[in-house]
Amino acid sequence: SRIGAWASEQSRPLASRAVLEDAAADFAVKFEGDDVPRPPHWVGWRLVPLEIEFWQDGEARLHDRILYRRDAVDAAWRTQRLFP
Repeated sequence: SRIGAWASEQSRPLASRAVLEDAAADFAVKFEGDDVPRPPHWVGWRLVPLEIEFWQDGEARLHDRILYRRDAVDAAWRTQRLFP
């Protein structure tokens, strides 16, 4: 996945799949035999939610909604069903 991240100019227009595949091949040669470093533009975020809701579509608006909630990061999750 790191080779793919080096090769990708994410969300920019791409002339063809071959352009992406050629770039990936070039980076594979560049890093051959080495541990592929994390690209400088490859970032991430750590989210630590206290609340998450899952919603699933149902017929006639009889959807399923389940709320997962906790009071603190180290607390246990509680679940609760919600009206749609």
